[in-house]
Amino acid sequence: MSSLCASQLAARVRKRIAGSLCVLSILLLVGCTVGPNYKRPAAEVPPAYKEVGDWKPAQPSDEKLSGNWWEIFQDPQLNALEAQVNVSNQNLKAAEAAYTEARAVLRYSRADYFPTLTVNPTANRNHFSSNRQPNSGQFNGRTFTDLQIPFEWSYQVDAWGRIRRTVESFRDQAQASAADLATVSLSMHAQLALFYYQARSLDAEEQLLNSTVTQYQEALDLIENRFTGGLASDLEVQQAKTQLETTEAQAIDVGVARAQYEHAVAVLMGKPPASFTLPPLPLTMPPPPIPVGLPSDLLERRSDIAAVERLMASANAQIGVAKAAYYPLINLAAAGGFESGKITTLISGPSALWSFGPSAAWTLFDVGRRRALSDEAIAFYDQSVANYRQTVLTGFQQVEDNVAGLRILEHEAQVQANAVIAAQKYLELAITRYKGGVTSYLEVTTAQSAALSDEITAVNILGRRLVDAVSLVQALGGGWNNSELPKRPECCGKLPHETR
Repeated sequence: MSSLCASQLAARVRKRIAGSLCVLSILLLVGCTVGPNYKRPAAEVPPAYKEVGDWKPAQPSDEKLSGNWWEIFQDPQLNALEAQVNVSNQNLKAAEAAYTEARAVLRYSRADYFPTLTVNPTANRNHFSSNRQPNSGQFNGRTFTDLQIPFEWSYQVDAWGRIRRTVESFRDQAQASAADLATVSLSMHAQLALFYYQARSLDAEEQLLNSTVTQYQEALDLIENRFTGGLASDLEVQQAKTQLETTEAQAIDVGVARAQYEHAVAVLMGKPPASFTLPPLPLTMPPPPIPVGLPSDLLERRSDIAAVERLMASANAQIGVAKAAYYPLINLAAAGGFESGKITTLISGPSALWSFGPSAAWTLFDVGRRRALSDEAIAFYDQSVANYRQTVLTGFQQVEDNVAGLRILEHEAQVQANAVIAAQKYLELAITRYKGGVTSYLEVTTAQSAALSDEITAVNILGRRLVDAVSLVQALGGGWNNSELPKRPECCGKLPHETR
């Protein structure tokens, strides 16, 4: 008998569930998504970079930036250092965690697409007071057991697109977080290259100063011999000593900044400075040509622009969430289960219970709260549009700055190379004139200072050119493309930089 009742109950439940699904399907069919659909606002894009001028960068067909953009510099030591950034850099790990968090928030919001099912089994032993009012012989003084296995099913119908817009917003935010991760990755790799080339520039300067110290020491020995022979004055000896010791001090001073760059490289690789040494390697080669491309390409190649664009899309979706508050919330709820005073009859037809019914909640008057939230969402979207356009302008500025720097420094390097040649000839003539007794040693020290200054300037220009080359690669996005953004970040997959 109990099994027959259970079968009847199951049939009723199936009928009710079928009815509820029918109602749900109708509501979904007639449902709509309120709020504006997203369309990326236009940003002013120039047809070409002004600062390129007659400078001839690499053409896109000649060489392209890739994910491992530092390989374009053809520096094995730099390649080995850059490979360790993805493994141990702590800023990059923090950005990875932020992206993972954004994906989890998105998955949490997507759960609203589906109903919630809960079970809350209880077992109670109850006793009513004999003096309970109103007096009831049926209950007063009675003791009974109540066993329940209730199931509750609830679902909020997304009739107006509130859930869809919310998921859309969080998906855009997760994509923005993925773009932020790419930005941090590019920044960490670029910083390491910058510090590396600044350290190598100092290596070249220190090598030059040490070589000059050797030359000055030989000159001092010559002056002292001439002084011993009565051919030079003590004034000339002191001039030579001053020149020598000043240059020695310069060579020592280079070590301060050089040590700091070495420490910075270590930290970028996630290592304590005490456990890392960067071998000296003076600069010798100029920077490679960098493919600049067109300004319109920049909107697709910079991850920071992609991040603010995705945040702008998220803000647009939030307008729809705010608009949905003007419409009623439609909920479907069902409950069922078993209740009995004995464990032996708990799971049986007569012990079954159930209920089902829809409900709706509609705010009729809220003193303008919904209007305020809608205005807030629209204003935030307008703010995000301004931020997007400003980020685009900043990107163009950074490219123009570094293109101008490379173009001008390339010309300056050529002029400075001629200055170095002229300074060397001036020094040779001054030494010849001094040995011939035509002039004093002051002219030699003046020529030495000019030659050293020009050589140091040439070394620094080479270092600045390499720094600007790295900065230009960073300004161009480092080979990234917005096609690398995850289309559905809520799904399982690799982190953006791991796909390279």
